[in-house]
Amino acid sequence: MKLDTQVIAQAALDLLDDVGLEGLTMRKVAAALDVQAPALYWHIKNKRELLDAMARTVFVAAVEGVEAPRQGEAWQEWAIGLATRLRRSMLRYRDGANVLAGTYVDDEAMWRTVELMLRTLEDAGFAPRESARVFPILLHYTVGFVIEEQARSGAEYDSNPYRPDRLEKVIDAARYPLTANLVDTLFTADYDAEFDHGLRVILAGIVTTRTGQPR
Repeated sequence: MKLDTQVIAQAALDLLDDVGLEGLTMRKVAAALDVQAPALYWHIKNKRELLDAMARTVFVAAVEGVEAPRQGEAWQEWAIGLATRLRRSMLRYRDGANVLAGTYVDDEAMWRTVELMLRTLEDAGFAPRESARVFPILLHYTVGFVIEEQARSGAEYDSNPYRPDRLEKVIDAARYPLTANLVDTLFTADYDAEFDHGLRVILAGIVTTRTGQPR
């Protein structure tokens, strides 16, 4: 197999299920590709560049085939679909959200996606500076949500501190009755519904705080 940045990044992502992000090293990636570590440095100088390449792979896979909203499709639903695709792409890999957090995705797919978002919001009547705030807000919410989601769901069932049945035993219902009564909702395992609800709250806030009027 001919080595290039994409091949190395995919090999590193495939290793995450076994070693996690903390255990990932250039040496382990080289071993997975059956080469010596110095061979990787022709393409990637250090782990920082490796993480950027991994993040690029995750993001590009998420937005592959994304187009502008269909006729009659609300911009909010389009934005939710885009965020959902990114979440699913990160969830394919252990620590997938941590891979994307704080990295630099220098790829045409990123700039094309941002351009689509800006044009979509322009068509919805947003002022340029208002539309420019929306993509970072959705990106940061999505990455942050998945970091927490993977932290919770990654724990072994018996030791998972977020299990509602465990929390019911440690929360003093006499002192904190509302919390005890709503523990199933506060610490739900229905991540799909929680993610979707959070997105809709954010988008509703964006609509409420905008200064321009829709055309």
